[in-house]
Amino acid sequence: MYNSQLDTFLKVADSGSFSKAAEILYISPTAIIKQINILEERIGIKLFVRTHRGLKLTEAGKSFYKDAKHIVKFSKNAIEKAQNIENEVQNTIRVGTSPITPENSIIELWPKVKIIQPNLKLQLIPFENKLENAKEILANMGENIDIVVGIYDDEFLKRRGCSAFFLENIALSCIIPIDHRLVNKDIIDIEDLYGENILLLNRGYFSFIDNLRDEIEKNHPQINIIDFDFFNLDVFNQAENDNNILIGINKQFKIHPLLKNVEVNWDFKIPYGILHSPNPSKNVEDFLKAVSQVIKK
Repeated sequence: MYNSQLDTFLKVADSGSFSKAAEILYISPTAIIKQINILEERIGIKLFVRTHRGLKLTEAGKSFYKDAKHIVKFSKNAIEKAQNIENEVQNTIRVGTSPITPENSIIELWPKVKIIQPNLKLQLIPFENKLENAKEILANMGENIDIVVGIYDDEFLKRRGCSAFFLENIALSCIIPIDHRLVNKDIIDIEDLYGENILLLNRGYFSFIDNLRDEIEKNHPQINIIDFDFFNLDVFNQAENDNNILIGINKQFKIHPLLKNVEVNWDFKIPYGILHSPNPSKNVEDFLKAVSQVIKK
């Protein structure tokens, strides 16, 4: 940024005296003279001439005075602008969002969180929900995205290198095309799925979904399982296009307009929460503490 000697130069020019400038800046006249000498030597210009009435700017000094005022003002504005941006960033929680990982849960909590942490701000960061992209985001939480919401288990967190703040256990449910024979049932029994194709996430991704797979394979072989690799829009489109049933969670029912979420009469649930860095920033820590207070009320 600008050299502080410019401030000294302007004060001397405005006051017309080394001693008066020294009083304003709370330093000795000798220190003022030394700064002006260094400045004149550095820029190679004589800025002042002494008169019987005090100091007077040279013609070059007058030109330099005008430009110096602009330089100081511009520099101070630049610093203030950068500081404001820094303060805003420091108080901002960046929430990753995609059609498959909507930010609804955070938005629902936010008004009450804001009461506890009034200085915090939210910024929604959209991302494309692809497997490699999701891996990259979770492994580097805190760099571009601070938190996302989603399902998890301990092994998943370990593989992805992130941590989670538990919100609730969510029941696995059926996501059904709106013209499917089961779509109007209030609740489905597992026997209702006999003869149906169900789309189920591959084994090894979440232990809680693997438990459901074990139950179906062992006790309900009448249900045909179709594996898929990752929750994305393609698998939702596949369910609708083929009139198949997708096993998901009841937080996903708004993702596809031609699919409806229907509960199932079983006891298969999966943890759902706020995924974040294992070493969260102070902002994230403050946010999670506020969330904890909100959900305990």
